[in-house]
Amino acid sequence: MEFVLYLGLGALAGVLAGLFGVGGGLVIVPVLVFSFTLHGFAPEILTHLAIGTSLATIVFTSFNSILAHHRKGAVRWPLVLWMTAGIVVGAALGSLTAEAIQGPQLQKIIGVFAILMAVQMGFDFLPKASGDVPGKPGLSVAGVVIGWASAIFGIGGGSLTVPFLCWRSVPIQQAIGTSAACGLPIAIAGALSFMVVGWQNEQLPEWSLGFVYLPAMVGIAATSMLFARLGANLAHRLSPTLLKRLFALLLVTVGINFLI
Repeated sequence: MEFVLYLGLGALAGVLAGLFGVGGGLVIVPVLVFSFTLHGFAPEILTHLAIGTSLATIVFTSFNSILAHHRKGAVRWPLVLWMTAGIVVGAALGSLTAEAIQGPQLQKIIGVFAILMAVQMGFDFLPKASGDVPGKPGLSVAGVVIGWASAIFGIGGGSLTVPFLCWRSVPIQQAIGTSAACGLPIAIAGALSFMVVGWQNEQLPEWSLGFVYLPAMVGIAATSMLFARLGANLAHRLSPTLLKRLFALLLVTVGINFLI
């Protein structure tokens, strides 16, 4: 039954990712926190376990998205390369930062982030284009910041990378495609870092590799890749504005729940 739950969560995350164009981490982390709580996992580590597991699932689910954007010529690979140089460092720092924060406090931080993302998505806030794409050092510094924040929140970084690239005058289609490609190194570096920092923790449940819970990772990855296509097809039939506002409402609910 536990594995069936993760299969269902993967399907839900995949549909939402396809519908709203965001990584499943915004959905996966909260649901895993609730699931791990019901399973009686230690409260000190269950949030860290949810974040690490979310990042691990994004490793598998990002391939289809990257391939689709690449085929449309929407990935600016030179930007991905130099941002990745910073992302790897940032994701490692983010995992260390998350480990240093106690579980309940980390949930509150994620709750605030979910509400901020709800406001951004609900009102469709994107920064106005200002200036050109920064040079290689600037891209790497941006990668550090995005990788750091993404590792803390267990996301692929799209909600951070897309606004940054739009701000630096990258067309929105290319910003989304490039962000999708950046999500893979974020997920790999973040998941590996959470495995390492949690490796010796004595409170981990069975079938864990550090702060990555394997049954959840396998179940979510198995279905999210398939159902993302369903979500993408639905997105073309429904109002994008309505969809974004509904998802914003979901994020507000999750954020308030985490805060209280």
